[in-house]
Order: sequence, then C-alpha cells, then structure tokens
Amino acid sequence: MAAVGLAGCGNPNAVKETKSGPSSDRNSRDMIQGLGGQNREQGSLFGPGGLFGTKQEKQIDNGTGVAVNAYLWRASLDTINFIPLVSADPFGGVIITDWYTPAETPNERMKVQVTILDRDLRADGVRVAVFKQTTSPRGGNWVDAQVDPRTNIDIENAILTRARQLRIAGGS
Repeated sequence: MAAVGLAGCGNPNAVKETKSGPSSDRNSRDMIQGLGGQNREQGSLFGPGGLFGTKQEKQIDNGTGVAVNAYLWRASLDTINFIPLVSADPFGGVIITDWYTPAETPNERMKVQVTILDRDLRADGVRVAVFKQTTSPRGGNWVDAQVDPRTNIDIENAILTRARQLRIAGGS
C-alpha cells in the first residue's frame, strides 16, 4: 500500500517506458521540471490514462525497455567488451566491470564504471570512472593506485565516437 502512495508523489513519466534516442518526445528539461512532485499531466493522480493507462496510450508507447540512450548504452558495451562485466543495469544506466589485468602489465589491474546520464545522445551524457590497483612490493597485495585523469576522458570519447557511428548506421 505504501508503494501506491509513493507512486503518486513522483513523476508519472519516470516509471513509464518511453522511446529512447533522438526522436524522444520529452527532453531532459521537461523530465527535471516534472520531478518536483507535481503531476504535469491533467486528469487524475496518475495522468490521463489512470493507473493502468488506456489502450490508445499503450499502442503509442512502443518503448525499447531501456531507460537511457540506446546508442550510448550499446556503444559503452562495445567499447569495454574486452573486460568481463559484473553488472549492467539498462534502467539505471550503470555498467560495472570486473577487475581486468592486461597481459603486458601483470602487476596492474583496472576496473571501469560507465554511467549513462541522459536519454539524449549528448557529449555530457556519459561518465566513466576507472579504478586502478597495483601489487605492493611487500606481500603482493593489491593497492589502490593513481589513474591518469585523461584515461576517463579517452574512454568517454571512444564511447561517444562509437555511439555516433551506431546512430549513423541506424539511419536516424
């Protein structure tokens, strides 16, 4: 019962699947303005279709099921495909890899977290965090190490380049 009460307090569009990509009906500004607890739709607490929506609304809404930009999501997976994944959440837009040790540097390992921040294909729509560890000289335990800040930017740029390629190939 508490879930129903809480559902009425948030943005009704946050739980509705919508089509992602450049043809999305709502931009991020509309979504942010709608998060203030006010229902932007007129009619009822849950919008014009009520709690379960109308048949017409369900026919129009043919979403992909991914709550982030599909091009950025696919490009992120393509870019880091050489590292095993621990978690990939398309609704939250977060990809987390396992530790990866390159063959050329066996005393170093890295882990990557990619976060998709927007439904639009934008340069600031993706953020990458790289974590690095090296083996300590005494004991051989893994110790956190400094990551060159350029590494995060280079991976973000590779993802954006791949996303643009996918968009062009998709004909959109």
